[in-house]
Amino acid sequence: MENFITEFKRIVTEIRVNIFNLLRWCIFATLVGLFVGGISVAFSALDIRANNLLKTHPEMLYGLPFAGLIIVFLYRFAGVYKAKGTNLVISTIQAKTELPVVMAPLIFVSTLITHAFGGSVGREGAALQLGSAAAAGLNKIKWLKLSEEEKRMIIMCGMSAAFSAIFGTPIAAVFFPMEVASIGIIQYSAMFPCYVSSVTASWLAHLCGFSKAQLGSVIDVGLDIEITWKVAVLAIFCGLLSIAFCLMLKGFGSGFAKLHKSRYVQVFLGGIIFVVINLLIGTRDFLGAGMPVIERAVDGEVLWYSFFMKMFLTALCIGSGFKGGEVLPSLYIGATFGNFFALVAGLPTSLAVACGMAGLFVGVTNCPIASLLIISELFGFKEGNIYFLLAIAISYIMSGYFGLYSEQNIIYSKFRTKYINRKVGAYEEELEKGRNIT
Repeated sequence: MENFITEFKRIVTEIRVNIFNLLRWCIFATLVGLFVGGISVAFSALDIRANNLLKTHPEMLYGLPFAGLIIVFLYRFAGVYKAKGTNLVISTIQAKTELPVVMAPLIFVSTLITHAFGGSVGREGAALQLGSAAAAGLNKIKWLKLSEEEKRMIIMCGMSAAFSAIFGTPIAAVFFPMEVASIGIIQYSAMFPCYVSSVTASWLAHLCGFSKAQLGSVIDVGLDIEITWKVAVLAIFCGLLSIAFCLMLKGFGSGFAKLHKSRYVQVFLGGIIFVVINLLIGTRDFLGAGMPVIERAVDGEVLWYSFFMKMFLTALCIGSGFKGGEVLPSLYIGATFGNFFALVAGLPTSLAVACGMAGLFVGVTNCPIASLLIISELFGFKEGNIYFLLAIAISYIMSGYFGLYSEQNIIYSKFRTKYINRKVGAYEEELEKGRNIT
């Protein structure tokens, strides 16, 4: 009887601790969701105005090189001489660095400037940095008495809140921060806090008139062998394209660095090249984040070479020093390539576009669950999910150990149940040394 009472007390104590932690994180995560969500809603509203300004005044494109000079000046003025972007956020989650709060206003303003003058960058990568840096500000409040582990959790909550409020996919926003830092391991301890922050920010965005992103539905084709192997081929190409995109981003960055030491010269030259190329092409499809083009891709109304030009111009902008994200451009590339593949292979356009987006997103981020959820939220959870998952599974393998974020740790091999624990991009280095890291 005495043993039973002792065990019962232990269980009751554990339940009380669990309830306390649940309520504590509910309060913390809600505060993060409201704070970061509010900033993100303001960012979204201003970003819409920036893009509308470009539409009503197309001549603003000519000012892009000078806008780049302003961006470099702002970073220099803030004392940030080497901006790591989302890599710094990932490094913070891994407890290697501390995220400076100044990154929030910097990425906020610089992304708006880039979009207002037509730079071919996204806003979701900026959202991750914005949300994380804003959450880092909350970590400075001493009376909260947060441990180092809890501070990292707050950073993840900030990422979820910003991603949810800006992109409108609250479920994917929960899992992306849980997956992105360490490939092969999901930090489930952050699931409830990230959920609360994400839903709170999503609710706030909805309250302010921002609806969830929706690209329509995918045609229901059932389980078909011919469509299955065509989607598999599409996924293989998506994996290869994701490698090309990552290498292009890295190549442009190192290329401009070698071209001239001054960041002012690099960004100004990059802006001039961008303006000239867009004038030669004669279309405005590659300006800004490109969400309208993704919507048109579902209807099959985009140029066949759009995927390549978006890769090139996004790499040019980010490599030369303009600020923004690579997430939405990767979805743009996947959508337009899916549209092209549908014409060639005879796949239903909406299905090919959705699978292309899923394949590119997982290829560059190495986050399969978040990839499935973001595409499912954009296109609906019923039709096509079995094909989305096929595209994700194949592209995840085909993309190898490449990715947008060099600070990501690949904990387990993509090819077998083997612990490897190395950085994204290490595959290139190991190949040069003649080692096998599979």
